[in-house]
Amino acid sequence: MLTPLGRLDKYAASENVFNRQMVARSLLDTLREVCDDERDCIAVLERISRLADDSEPTVRAELMEQVPHIALFCQENRPSIPYAFSKYLLPIVVRYLADQNNQVRKTSQAALLALLEQELIERFDVETKVCPVLIELTAPDSNDDVKTEAVAIMCKMAPMVGKDITERLILPRFCEMCCDCRMFHVRKVCAANFGDICSVVGQQATEEMLLPRFFQLCSDNVWGVRKACAECFMAVSCATCQEIRRTKLSALFINLISDPSRWVRQAAFQSLGPFISTFANPSSSGQYFKEESKSSEDTSVEDKNRIRDQEVPEDVQIRPEDVSSDPSISNSSVKLENMVEDHAETSRKSPGEISVPMDSSLLCTLSSESHQEAASNENDKKPANYKSALRPEGGASSPDSALLDQELYNSFHFWRTPLPEIDLDIELEQGCGNTLSPERPEETSEVTAPGSSNITMATRKELEEMIENLEPHIDDPDVKAQVDVLSAALRASSLDAREEASDAERRSDAQDGLGVNEPPNCKINHDASVPLIRDAVENMESTLCYIHNDSDLSTNSSFSPDEERRSKVQDVVPQALLDQYLSMTDPSRAQTVDTEIAKHCAYSLPGVALTLGRQNWHCLRETYETLASDMQWKVRRTLAFSIHELAVILGDQLTAADLVPIFNGFLKDLDEVRIGVLKHLHDFLKLLHIDKRREYLYQLQEFLVTDNSRNWRFRAELAEQLILLLELYSPRDVYDYLRPIALNLCADKVSSVRWISYKLVSEMVKKLHMATPPTFGVDLINELVENFGRCPKWSGRQAFVFVCQTVIEDDCLPMEQFAVHLMPHLLTLANDRVPNVRVLLAKTLRQTLLEKEYFLTSASCHQEAVEQTIMALQMDRDSDVKYFASTHPASTKVSDDAMSTASSTY
Repeated sequence: MLTPLGRLDKYAASENVFNRQMVARSLLDTLREVCDDERDCIAVLERISRLADDSEPTVRAELMEQVPHIALFCQENRPSIPYAFSKYLLPIVVRYLADQNNQVRKTSQAALLALLEQELIERFDVETKVCPVLIELTAPDSNDDVKTEAVAIMCKMAPMVGKDITERLILPRFCEMCCDCRMFHVRKVCAANFGDICSVVGQQATEEMLLPRFFQLCSDNVWGVRKACAECFMAVSCATCQEIRRTKLSALFINLISDPSRWVRQAAFQSLGPFISTFANPSSSGQYFKEESKSSEDTSVEDKNRIRDQEVPEDVQIRPEDVSSDPSISNSSVKLENMVEDHAETSRKSPGEISVPMDSSLLCTLSSESHQEAASNENDKKPANYKSALRPEGGASSPDSALLDQELYNSFHFWRTPLPEIDLDIELEQGCGNTLSPERPEETSEVTAPGSSNITMATRKELEEMIENLEPHIDDPDVKAQVDVLSAALRASSLDAREEASDAERRSDAQDGLGVNEPPNCKINHDASVPLIRDAVENMESTLCYIHNDSDLSTNSSFSPDEERRSKVQDVVPQALLDQYLSMTDPSRAQTVDTEIAKHCAYSLPGVALTLGRQNWHCLRETYETLASDMQWKVRRTLAFSIHELAVILGDQLTAADLVPIFNGFLKDLDEVRIGVLKHLHDFLKLLHIDKRREYLYQLQEFLVTDNSRNWRFRAELAEQLILLLELYSPRDVYDYLRPIALNLCADKVSSVRWISYKLVSEMVKKLHMATPPTFGVDLINELVENFGRCPKWSGRQAFVFVCQTVIEDDCLPMEQFAVHLMPHLLTLANDRVPNVRVLLAKTLRQTLLEKEYFLTSASCHQEAVEQTIMALQMDRDSDVKYFASTHPASTKVSDDAMSTASSTY
């Protein structure tokens, strides 16, 4: 008979601890009862303040657990009880942060973070009531445990209160705590949360105030502090500029990797991949998977696979895999032709004119599809005479050369890198006249002649060695293209040796024939093979570099150790970091650092590959192959789950050369590895060329066989992937290869697999019916009728009804076609001897079929047959059949039908 306040007062004054605990639990209910009266609400809140002084820790802890709920209630009823939380509840939370009882302190800390996360504390209260208390608790004379907990709270609340409050109130004390000489626990908490603070305060405060403290923590004499620094290294790196990351943090991280403590080394190696990923250049991380023209059959599918290139900085070398093959870039293709054309014109330009030194490797690395003007610094390793010039923007070309550019556009546009035919270069140059300057005729021989003389026997010997190494792999189209390039370059070098004297003579004759009064624009049509041989050699040498660094062949065995080391050099990340990352596959690391270090390496490999770019894939290829053949199945499983992401990063050529063989190996691996491939089967196959993709049609059947027949989730995932794969294959391939697997799954022993398979079959019916001609669709329907509609087992006939229901719901067939091909066989099941089949039939007809407009508006023979069947089912001897044929339940989904007790399992 007591009022809510009277009951609260009675039990709050009880000497029984359990009664007071009950009062703490019932505070929210009491507030709800009196929320209409503001004075009663204030009275309850005042009693909460008195209850907070209870001597029993369990009562105080129970009260603190209710504070977030009470605060939320006060926020929702703010008009009735304004400022209730700030005046009555927040002081209790703050006071309990320094409570003597550990349980009370932990509860108050959790409550404070929950209140901040739900934004129930005003910003003014944070600055004036919360932060001052935390700063006081972290004072030098504070209790050790309280100080450690207060530092942790400060770090966790920093992301919630924002940059301004953190910089003004939290950051100075945080920097002091990082140097706490007496308590290593405090330093360890600071190190563990260092990344969160850096991400809140931003780059400037991190570099000016926090980095010096971070360097101190990384060299702390307690290994637990150093280990915490290694774990948060990526977050700290993200808050600094690229220069500091490269010059200072890299050296600091190398120290952690070589730390005396095994636990520190273990944490450092786990963070190595994420740290390397922070060196990624956001402006050039965009990828474009396909670099070749697509076949007409494949265009509709592959268009979905594009990831548009972002703008690439001028200092980033462009590779053909990184640029699109869009025809709209024809102008730049013509510029590339002009660049090749103008080697001869360079000879008559004075050094002070527009001559721009260009790395000869651009002739190899720039494909005709490139959409940027290329300019790079002079290569120190090349002689000074290896130069090419860019035509001035304002220079007017003759009509003949313009016409020639237009004619040669298509040939250049479809060139691949390395250049397939050097001879084509010669034809281009020979077809274009060379303009000689009468003022400096001697420069011609000065520029062009040394180019040919540099084709020494050593160069030709290197060519022959490379061709010999590539011969065993001539079946690969990419290898064949490289062999063609090298052979053409070898022929060009031989041509140079034979014709050097005659060319020099023709050149001198042409120069002697030039009169002093001759017009400056006069053109001499003579054989320009020597300058082109020079160009061919430049192409050849850059091609050799391309093959050494980027070839997908395993020819490294013929290289010396120094050459192998040089092939793994890049300039994206500090080389020392990459070398440490590559060493994670070393067996000795598993003994001295971590038994699962290879798994960590595999986990972060896609991020490292994206950072380095596909042009530096050669640095990671050997490591990836080592991981793919690792003895631990967890390592291979990690790679299997990410191989589709790596394929997007590398592009189609490198994927076909390096990832497809590993993918094929995963298909034959343990089920724990195969599931990784299977879950992303569609994502990987859609990236392959259509011919390579078709090869996997023969292997899909193997997914039906598992190490454990009870592993039904494997088959369910296969059915899910087959639904996605329908769009990648032609109707004939779907009918020949995917249809048998789908029908097999429809008869699976596990109902979950069957339900997904019904969706698969219905989508297959839709695709085959839309094909021209639709004969495959008709054949599939006939097979469904024969194998399921007339199946001697009742479960098969029930599966046929499920398939029909799914076809109707998803509009996989026009109702006219459904009425002709499937409905007659469906209606015959009204006389089935098994009630479960008739129940599902009644549901399908009543809830699904009659909802279609075709059966609502047209008075056809099909509608009449359906109505007669429903009437017969309404008079069925089974009560469930009568019910579903007579009523119209709300649920019409096949999944609900499948899960009902009357028609599901068998």
